[in-house]
Amino acid sequence: MTDLSAFPITKKWPAAHPEWLQLYSLPTPNGVKVSIALEETGLPYEPHLVRFDANDQLSPEFLSLNPNNKIPAIIDPAGPGGRPLALFESGAILVYLADKTGQLLPKDAAGRYEALQWLMFQMGGIGPMFGQVGFFHKFAGKDFEDKRPRDRYVAEARRLLAVLDGHLKGRAWLAGDEYGIADIATFPWVNNLVGFYGAGDLVGFGDFREVGRVLQAFLARPAVQRGLKIPARD
Repeated sequence: MTDLSAFPITKKWPAAHPEWLQLYSLPTPNGVKVSIALEETGLPYEPHLVRFDANDQLSPEFLSLNPNNKIPAIIDPAGPGGRPLALFESGAILVYLADKTGQLLPKDAAGRYEALQWLMFQMGGIGPMFGQVGFFHKFAGKDFEDKRPRDRYVAEARRLLAVLDGHLKGRAWLAGDEYGIADIATFPWVNNLVGFYGAGDLVGFGDFREVGRVLQAFLARPAVQRGLKIPARD
């Protein structure tokens, strides 16, 4: 039987199936990137809910896996060389899962790097900027009398959506005809912007028809529909 006792996180979240990949997450845009990828690849995994309302992410056990106290994080008991591997940062995990399974990344070098550039575009731009729109539109920032910070992030969100929209013309997915980790990273954030954040009208989402088209194709995938709900909230 696989032994994960060397990882302190397993004391707070015991593994019922230690031979499976262990996912520590929450169904947020960053969290569901990994659950969707796992559902798409078919790798067996065990999800564990990290409750922010209970400050689970600040617990010593979670910090032992990710000192940056962010979700998602994983332990793969069958990592490189057959040894367990712990990873955090959603982008790194997506690349790892793609390489491990031979799925969700183009096989040719040029295609791979094109997909990775759009993954980095999401990590460096889409996620942080859309998150700021959410803060200033839905959460505490909405009460600020000075709307200049909100408007700054709305303008940047529109600029990023325009970049995506132009790139997606004539393409099924971000890397061309092949669906992969760049899409899995990007479209949960687009979905969150217009759904949970309720900022579709604010950013003029209807202007970006190509982004809307691909978002609907993304949401129609059964693995996406499952992954968006994993880990299940109590």
